[in-house]
Amino acid sequence: MKPAISLAMTIAATLTISIDTRAELGGAPSWPDHSSVGISILAQQAPLAAKYTLSETKLRSGTVVREYVGQDGVVFAVVWHGPQMAPLNKLLGAYFPPYIDGLNEVHRARGGGNGAAIVRQPGLIVQTGGHMGSFAGRAYLPQALPPGTEPDDLQ
Repeated sequence: MKPAISLAMTIAATLTISIDTRAELGGAPSWPDHSSVGISILAQQAPLAAKYTLSETKLRSGTVVREYVGQDGVVFAVVWHGPQMAPLNKLLGAYFPPYIDGLNEVHRARGGGNGAAIVRQPGLIVQTGGHMGSFAGRAYLPQALPPGTEPDDLQ
């Protein structure tokens, strides 16, 4: 049980990098004006089939974060890939503690260790994986997916 706790603490400590975020999953886009130091906007697409807007941002670390924003202006999913983990404590916001609880459960169930993980909590799914220098994942609110949008659409 100690490995799961220390892993969660390590992840939380690692993810506390300084980024000027304004909101998170379940809120407004993190970088609505893309003026934060250390990030640059790669692409912002118009509403896709009038379901959502996709905003893609490259962090100073080289990690790319995509935010899926519904018509109501609320982020219902975030997807990331790059050489470092995305700042999940910032991107998940209020969903970060349940994510850590779920991550601890996953690691307890498999006897510790590292590696890919799928955390399923009420109203939240987070999938992470990768290895040093190449991380990827996605987090989404299943209840907030626009009609006709499937989790596999979030890439």
